[in-house]
Amino acid sequence: YSFNTQCGNQVQGGVCRNSHDVYTAYVRTKEQIFAVARKAFDRDGLEGLSLRDIAREVGITPMAIYRHYANKQALIDALVLDGLAEWSRRALAVPRGEPLAWFERMGDAFLDFALDEPRLFEAAFLIHSTTARRYPDDFLAERSPAGAIYLELLGQAKAQDQIGDTEPIEIMITIAGLSQGLVTLYRAGRIAGGEDEFRALFRRAMRRCIQSYFTEKWA
Repeated sequence: YSFNTQCGNQVQGGVCRNSHDVYTAYVRTKEQIFAVARKAFDRDGLEGLSLRDIAREVGITPMAIYRHYANKQALIDALVLDGLAEWSRRALAVPRGEPLAWFERMGDAFLDFALDEPRLFEAAFLIHSTTARRYPDDFLAERSPAGAIYLELLGQAKAQDQIGDTEPIEIMITIAGLSQGLVTLYRAGRIAGGEDEFRALFRRAMRRCIQSYFTEKWA
């Protein structure tokens, strides 16, 4: 880009462009880069994320990507945030209610997310990123919408003497660890049987885990 004092705007390829057009083009290109990266990630995972291939499909030079994303990790971080946003959307859509029933519905929502959107799940929970939520500080600071609901309901249950002395944040990370661990084993082919059998196993394990903390039990 160069600056033309007569038109008072940036010039690209000899064409005078106002700042709004330049910004719109910038945003559009960034969105295209992300869309192509997301498609490559959905198809091949992180191994398929090549900045050179992404640039070629978008129609820009590889170096031009760095105007929008500082490096490859920044693009990966964007994918992680996209996955977390989708999980938050699903989690917030789970109807509130009595804690034990809500935990069961939340477990179903998590399982649906993991099995229906495996790449988004991978981005949200399995990829190293500085933008990912970290236990315990990010959850205590309510930077995770789903985590905030967990802690709110567990806090209410604790106040009503429905759970023992264990802190809600530790219950939450235990539930998260069990659910993510089971899904990871299933994805790696370490749990025999098909999806229906795994869903049943997941629900039984989650119910036993949650019940172990509550003085009130499911029927």
